[in-house]
Amino acid sequence: MLNFLIKRLLYALLILWGVITVVFFLFNILPGDPAKMMLGQRSDISTIASIRKELGLDKSKGMQYLKYLNDLSPLSAYNSTNSESYFYLDSSKYDATILFHISSENVIVAKQPYLRRSYQSKKLVSEIIRETLPNTFILALVSIIFATVLGVFLGIIAAIKKDSLFDRSSLFFSAFGMSLPSFFAAILIGWIFAFVLGDLTGLNLTGNLYEIDDLGEGIHVQLKNLILPAFTLGIRPLAIVIQLSRNSMLDVLSQDYIRTAKAKGLSFSRIIWKHALKNSLNPVITAVSGWFASLMAGVVFIEYIFGWKGLGFIIVDSLNKYDFPVIVGCVLTISVFFIIINTFVDILYGILDPRIRINSN
Repeated sequence: MLNFLIKRLLYALLILWGVITVVFFLFNILPGDPAKMMLGQRSDISTIASIRKELGLDKSKGMQYLKYLNDLSPLSAYNSTNSESYFYLDSSKYDATILFHISSENVIVAKQPYLRRSYQSKKLVSEIIRETLPNTFILALVSIIFATVLGVFLGIIAAIKKDSLFDRSSLFFSAFGMSLPSFFAAILIGWIFAFVLGDLTGLNLTGNLYEIDDLGEGIHVQLKNLILPAFTLGIRPLAIVIQLSRNSMLDVLSQDYIRTAKAKGLSFSRIIWKHALKNSLNPVITAVSGWFASLMAGVVFIEYIFGWKGLGFIIVDSLNKYDFPVIVGCVLTISVFFIIINTFVDILYGILDPRIRINSN
């Protein structure tokens, strides 16, 4: 079991390193000078040169890459005395604790990952992520709960009423929901329920979870602003859960122990809820765990269209402003969540099913 855990953790770290490497080199070959982006109309040659030196843009790409890895790592090596060093331990950037010295100048420190500062707002990228990540997490969580509960219920009904109009309609909805682009669904749903039926529904096209009242006296939770983006984001996993629940339930209902339960005279409802349901949920749980991680990465267009101030909204806004540190920080954050969730699921499968551990050795 220990070897299995170590392999999965090392595999996760390898994937994370690959994501960091791809993201770094991708955004460092794009056109544009970050120094000019930071200064805007106030730029002049000497100031641009100073900013480029401060950002390390005068160094080679390889050196910049090593510095970026060092800044992201929770255990890092820095120069603690020479302020001119490219790896200087600047207290204004790093909230670090010195663990031990490796030389008279160089130290090993423990710290939070440093994601640089925004070119536009000058705020720490980590602060921007802390402000917006909870909104994205809440949106993804509500969407997957909605898709799971409703999808399992509709899938069970479709399996019980196999080949009926309801069953055929559920199959059509599943195919339609899986093929519907999220950005198109967001525009269509927002137009129908916010513009056309806005007077009846009372829903707004844009809005955040927390809003300041008209008098500016306090912040109030507006749960109604969560309805449209959560419904839109949950359409695709809902379609998949319906299909998986239906097929899994049909497979379970054909098993011998179900026929035995019927022969014993158990009621149909008791067979479904006490015996068939719990055995049909395994593929659904697998899909839900993977889809939750995917929803964290799939909120970009939906958040932007509905004005939901989460990571997706910030990514699109930063792309429009060429604010690369914010984009990179948000992409890495989403990637970390995706890797953590999938690694946790892999480990959980290994604990529940010893065959997985044996096959991985």
